[in-house]
Amino acid sequence: MNVFVFDIETVPDVAAGRRLYDLGDLSDKDVAQVMFHVRRQESDSDFLRHHLHRIVAISAVLRSGNGFKVWSLGTPESAEKELIERFFDGIEKYAPTLVTWNGGGFDLPVIHYRALVHGVAAPRYWDIGDDDREFRYNNYLNRYHHRHTDLMDVLSGYQPRACAPLNEIALINGLPGKMGMDGGKVWDSYCAGQIDQIRDYCETDVLNTYLLYLRFEQIRGRLDAESYAQEVQRVREALRQDSRPHLRAFLEAWDAMDPSSAQSEDAAS
Repeated sequence: MNVFVFDIETVPDVAAGRRLYDLGDLSDKDVAQVMFHVRRQESDSDFLRHHLHRIVAISAVLRSGNGFKVWSLGTPESAEKELIERFFDGIEKYAPTLVTWNGGGFDLPVIHYRALVHGVAAPRYWDIGDDDREFRYNNYLNRYHHRHTDLMDVLSGYQPRACAPLNEIALINGLPGKMGMDGGKVWDSYCAGQIDQIRDYCETDVLNTYLLYLRFEQIRGRLDAESYAQEVQRVREALRQDSRPHLRAFLEAWDAMDPSSAQSEDAAS
């Protein structure tokens, strides 16, 4: 298993807003408000179009060999370009299976646009068979290939009306779901200088996504009941050994939703 589950958090690209709407010396907050207002005029939502987002966090779960790791790329001070470079560096070196929730609909298009802005090269990611024949039949860009598994897309049968939010699917499957904030609060948190909290929140999102991916692997027959239980226990054990408060809180919430599993593992240990 060589799986890389990721999620991004974004804020308005106020530099783009200034250029597009000729906003001069307005503050970042005021520029963002103009961008939200323009979007509301276009639609019933102030959720900006993909090319008007700027990435402030990329968090990931990596399951490779005997290892399991959850972290955020770079540091809280890392520039957007560095985050994108680190993301693609991992793909260039390891060509993992990417797993997301709505990554095809949001995360990856945003990353594409931001890589274009910063000139970040990623030949392995963009390959569709020109450099590696195997990528002709299974690459990151084709919706129906499996180097990228967008769980929301697959589980909905690629039907927009059947799509569901990560939080609700996580909760009905006995997982903690959103913790601490949601995507709608990221801009306010960013303005308040709370980038650490944004990264923590993003990490809990990828944990939810990875645990749902394990269930997906089980229902399509790639993990039997015993293997699935072992993989879940691997996650629990990694979280038990991690001292970061947000991951401890995730584990406690998870245990509270399924106390029988927590108790059985305590007895086994």
